[in-house]
Amino acid sequence: MLAVLDAVFTQYREPEKLFAALLPAVCEVLPADRCFLHVRNPSTRMHRVFCWRRSPEMPDVSTPGWQKEQEWEKEDPMFAAALKTDQSIYIEDIETASPDVLNRKFEQTYLKHRSLVHAHLCQNHQLWGILQPCLFDSPRVWTDRDRAIIADIIEQLTPIVIDYVKSTAP
Repeated sequence: MLAVLDAVFTQYREPEKLFAALLPAVCEVLPADRCFLHVRNPSTRMHRVFCWRRSPEMPDVSTPGWQKEQEWEKEDPMFAAALKTDQSIYIEDIETASPDVLNRKFEQTYLKHRSLVHAHLCQNHQLWGILQPCLFDSPRVWTDRDRAIIADIIEQLTPIVIDYVKSTAP
């Protein structure tokens, strides 16, 4: 299974093509229902979201291009943690997660998932992106294997995202 991820990083050099191939590969390997990649310019707070979902009934959170980022940190403790470049967050069940970690109403209203990883792509105390695989219908225990896979993806993906943002973001 991990060969699938290695193949994506080896085969694709153009970032948007890599993102398009990586998101379904993440969902296959973990497995997950949807995965999105939020890339952002930490200086201008312009962002773009790439999304893959297993079914069209699942919300598509893609953006059509670069957009001004909202101040999500005011409503979303996970986004606030990401901006502080805290460790990635693994949520087994949004229904039972602590309110100081997650705003359940925010998650239910905007993202509609049940279990997720909020993986932070950071360098030099700046947030460049968030990778978020999730499940919709049930809680999920994120295993040590899952966490190792996410850590490996983040390590490989972060420099690609940074180069992409620097070369394309307004």
